[in-house]
Amino acid sequence: VQLQGSGGGLVQAGGSLRLSCLASGRTFASYAIGWFRQTPGKEREFVASISWSGGSTYVADSLKGRFTISRDTKNTVYLQMNSLKPEDTAVYFCARGRSSWPQMVPNEYDYWGKGTLVTVSS
Repeated sequence: VQLQGSGGGLVQAGGSLRLSCLASGRTFASYAIGWFRQTPGKEREFVASISWSGGSTYVADSLKGRFTISRDTKNTVYLQMNSLKPEDTAVYFCARGRSSWPQMVPNEYDYWGKGTLVTVSS
């Protein structure tokens, strides 16, 4: 299984970005996918997760109303980020869950992408 996150970049505060997580492997559709983010010196932080069917999603409380997660019927999960703030600056990682149900802790994920950098300027 390989995961590749993309879509990061430099954006001004108030702007939007959509991150994509492209997964390979026939079992992708059976597992939850999550997004986490990390800044230097800090622990990896939960952002959002989605069940294998796409019917259940979780978004971190502090990000609700600005971030949404979705997945298509193939092998891509999206993280739509709106009204971005400088504090959203981080490396964003997508990961495959150990089960079909979305989780909010890194230990519940077994495969990780390399991360994509999001920089929000003030």
